Amino acid sequence: MEKEIRECVGLDEEAVEAVGEGFSKLSMGEAKVPPVIAVSVSENNGEIDVKTAYIRGLNNIAVKIAAGFYDNSLLGLPTGSGMMVMISTTTGVPQAILLDNGYLTDVRTGAAGALAARHLAREKIDTVGVIGSGAQARYQVRAIALVRKFRRLLVHGITAEHVDRYTAEMRAELGIDVVVAESVEQVVKQSDAIVTTTPSREPYLKADWLHPGLHITAMGSDSVGKQELDPQVFSRADVVACDRKSQCFRLGELQHALSDGIVNDDTPIVELGELILGRHPGRKTDGQITVCDLTGVGVQDTAIAQLALDRALDKGLGMVLNT
Repeated sequence: MEKEIRECVGLDEEAVEAVGEGFSKLSMGEAKVPPVIAVSVSENNGEIDVKTAYIRGLNNIAVKIAAGFYDNSLLGLPTGSGMMVMISTTTGVPQAILLDNGYLTDVRTGAAGALAARHLAREKIDTVGVIGSGAQARYQVRAIALVRKFRRLLVHGITAEHVDRYTAEMRAELGIDVVVAESVEQVVKQSDAIVTTTPSREPYLKADWLHPGLHITAMGSDSVGKQELDPQVFSRADVVACDRKSQCFRLGELQHALSDGIVNDDTPIVELGELILGRHPGRKTDGQITVCDLTGVGVQDTAIAQLALDRALDKGLGMVLNT
């Protein structure tokens, strides 16, 4: 159950390392990731995705069913939910059902953000900016705090009530100055590192606002048609990174840069696994502009689910179902 899973796994260094190992195995050719199965439920502003991956060396494959229904807040429900099924890589027999309600997805997505910031943000930063005020706006800022120290957080969101709640929570949790920005432009121009976390289908972050030294992690676009960034952002970037190039070309911010002819198959785009393995230096100078496109890859799910299962077994949590 979710409560027990939360007792086992949090957004900590071990979770970041587990997800990082998954990305490394992907870049080494030691993981297999099929295309995402995505079903849109447009009449209810929702989507259901199925992701999975095999990682050599792990005992199980996670098959994740994740849902995002973005009007659920009007019903007093969380926008995200889901579960993972663990299947043995030796026998193919299901080993566990992790009823996490999307919690593990939040953690593994945050872990990817931590890896992006570790390799692409400047070593010394003062201000972090976040667009959005939902779950990932929280996890992504926590993720940056794992790998960088910063003094101030700028937040911009649509719903004032949600932004106010977010501001109070993050101020209390991180013990830093949290400021509500009047516009996305203010966030971009005054931040050293930015995370975009919305399900927008219209670009709202303009290339003209970028400045030397800025890092952007864009993680809101994870399906066809979603978009947060002006595609020209990629033409301004000195380093473009992503979690998986083929998937980002189809589902991420890069889908729009590709269709606009700003990037192509030959454009230098580095995957997170290559950064982690040291095959690419990432940020070379403080003046570079860096962008990372995150869509969420199945290796993250298998990695974090295996960590959760191992810890649950060690703690004697969960219950056995005889079938």
